[in-house]
Amino acid sequence: MEKKNDCILIVDDEAEIRRLLTDYLDRNGFTAIAARDGREMWQALDRHVIDLVVLDLMLPDTDGLTLCRDLRAKSNIPVLMLTARGEETDRILGIEMGADDYLVKPFNPRELLARIKSILRRTRALPPNLRPESARCLCFAGWCLDTAERLLMAADGVATPLSGGEFRLLRILLDHPNRVLNRDQLTEMIHGHEAQAYDRAIDVQVSRLRQRLRDDSREPELIKTVRGEGYVLAASVERRATCA
Repeated sequence: MEKKNDCILIVDDEAEIRRLLTDYLDRNGFTAIAARDGREMWQALDRHVIDLVVLDLMLPDTDGLTLCRDLRAKSNIPVLMLTARGEETDRILGIEMGADDYLVKPFNPRELLARIKSILRRTRALPPNLRPESARCLCFAGWCLDTAERLLMAADGVATPLSGGEFRLLRILLDHPNRVLNRDQLTEMIHGHEAQAYDRAIDVQVSRLRQRLRDDSREPELIKTVRGEGYVLAASVERRATCA
């Protein structure tokens, strides 16, 4: 059976950028679909199977951060944020809302292509310590992580989809319970040899994951900060074949 091309959704209000990126991605082995605002983005997501969203920060109807947050609440589709602003605060906000990566305009389409391939590769080809095992479900402190569906399930039955970064971080912590991991180790284990200087990105992802786990950031009980060393998941982990 012939493999289908990955489908990339470009959400940007500038017609020239939409045309440039869709043409470039089409020429490089992807199927590209364009939307000019949030309304068209949701329509495209309803009509097509989307593998990754390239989302502009500044849109005419709803800002990209809000769209990213709303998308992350419903789906684990990877998101690459685009913005004309390059301040660290904007990048941190993007990560907080669940974006997998961040690219500042103006950019070279070749860099965008490389970022897209990298995100898809990280999402699908987990590093050795995260490769699927016979245990599909990892249970800890009343929570369960469905590693096949990438859903975090609470004791009350509420299931939350995780972003790629959130899933990889939680999976690493669950594979190394009660062991302190520093920021460099976490960055390397999440991003592999493509790791860059992500400065505060790990801290932001930990903070976001604590919110998912309803873990008080002021006095966390699950993901604890070890001052001067790193983070530790303070819980025992049970591996199960199913999450039922």
